[in-house]
Amino acid sequence: MSRICELLAVGVMSGNKVSHSNRKTRRRFLPNLKTISFKSDALGSDLTLKIAASTLRTVNKYGSIDNFLVNHRYAKFTDLAKKLRVQIKKKLIKLGKLEEVKIVKEKKVLVKKEAKKKVAKAV
Repeated sequence: MSRICELLAVGVMSGNKVSHSNRKTRRRFLPNLKTISFKSDALGSDLTLKIAASTLRTVNKYGSIDNFLVNHRYAKFTDLAKKLRVQIKKKLIKLGKLEEVKIVKEKKVLVKKEAKKKVAKAV
């Protein structure tokens, strides 16, 4: 049983345990893994995954597992998450609901330019 998140591959890290006398000994930082079932609206079934608590907070931020898998960065996903994402996207395209799930992000460059224009007008 590996200690790794099944969605974002959050795994074990290593570092030093530092004593009061500043003596360093090696130690392992284990991820906070939880086994959680998610209800996938697109697939119509429950997904039971072992994920890190930090990943759970990110899924909650997106609202559902479907929104998370469609909108989060593809490069960060594990192979299992990539397969689930493809299945969910195919199902959403078939149902015609992909546009409802996608989150459109604004470009940061445009926002900065607009802020500079506002400052220039104020002066």
